[in-house]
Amino acid sequence: MTEAPSHRFHPLDSGIVPRFAGPATFMRLPVADPGEVDIALVGVPFDGGTTNRTGARHGPREVRNQSSLVRRVHHLTGLSPFDILRVGDCGDAPVNPLDAAESLALIENYFRQIHAAGARPLTVGGDHLITLPILRGLRSTAPLGLIHFDAHSDTYDSFFGNRYNHGTPFRRAVEEGLLDPKRMIQIGIRGAISDAANYDWARAAGIRIVFMEEFISRGPADVMAEAGAIVGDRPTYVSFDIDGIDPSMAPGTGTPEIGGFTTREAQALIRLLGGVNIAGADLVEVSPPLDPSGLTALTGATMLFEILCAMAARDPSDIDPPPR
Repeated sequence: MTEAPSHRFHPLDSGIVPRFAGPATFMRLPVADPGEVDIALVGVPFDGGTTNRTGARHGPREVRNQSSLVRRVHHLTGLSPFDILRVGDCGDAPVNPLDAAESLALIENYFRQIHAAGARPLTVGGDHLITLPILRGLRSTAPLGLIHFDAHSDTYDSFFGNRYNHGTPFRRAVEEGLLDPKRMIQIGIRGAISDAANYDWARAAGIRIVFMEEFISRGPADVMAEAGAIVGDRPTYVSFDIDGIDPSMAPGTGTPEIGGFTTREAQALIRLLGGVNIAGADLVEVSPPLDPSGLTALTGATMLFEILCAMAARDPSDIDPPPR
C-alpha cells in the first residue's frame, strides 16, 4: 500500500451505530467492488458437495451476523488490519443450488474477476468443495502452496461415484496443477477412516499430514515453523475447516470429529501465519442450522478476523504489542 486506507473501509463505529443495527456485512464493513479493495471478503453459500449433514450454505449469512462482534484492533499485537489494507464485503458468489457443476463454474468466474481486480479473497463457505473453484479462479503461472487446518484430508478420489464433493477438493486441485503437493501441509487430521489406504495418495504425492496427536505433542509454534518452511516465501493459500476445532466448541458443522483444536489453539495457529505470503484464504463448513446458539458462527467470525490480521502483517515481529 502506498497510501493509508480511507475511513470508508473501516468498520462501523459501535459507539455510533449499535452492533445490532445497520446492514449485516462481514465485520460491519462497507459493501465494495473488488477493484476498490486489497482484501475482498466474500461469501459462497453452497453446500452441494456435502455427503451427510447439510446447512453450510447458510454459513456466510450467519457469519456476517456474528461478525458484528468483531472489533477493529487485535488485543495482543495492537494491529488494526483496517489501518493497513482496504477491506470490504464484496458480496456472495453466485451459485445454482440445484446444479453443482454450474455452481463450480459460477464460483470460479467470480473469483477470477476478484483476482483480475488485484484483490486477495478471504472467503466464508459453504462446504469445502468451494475451495476448488476458488483456486481455479486464482490460477497463475505457478501452483500455490497450501496450509490446511482440518479434521479431514479431503484428498479422497470420489464418493458415490462422484469426484467433486467436499471430500475431494485438494486431490482435484493437485491433479489440475493448482496446488504444489510438495508445498502442502494439513494440520489437525484425525478420526476413524473408512479404509486404511485413505491417506496413501496424499502421502505418495508428497503432502505433509500432521495428525492431531502429533500436533498435541509438538504444539502450535513448532508445527507452524515446519509449515512455514514447507510453503516458503512463495504464494500460499490458507484453508480453515471449522471442524478442525473440537465440536464441544464448534458443534455447527456437517462432519464433526471429537478431539480437535481448542479455540485458543486455533487462534495460536492462525497468528503464526503472519510470515506467510497468503494469496487467499477461506473458512468453511460452518452450518448454522446445526448450532442454533450461534457459537460456531461466532467462532468462525473470530477466526476470520485472525486470518485477516495475518494477511495484513506478513511478519508479526514487525508489530509492536500494545503497552501493558
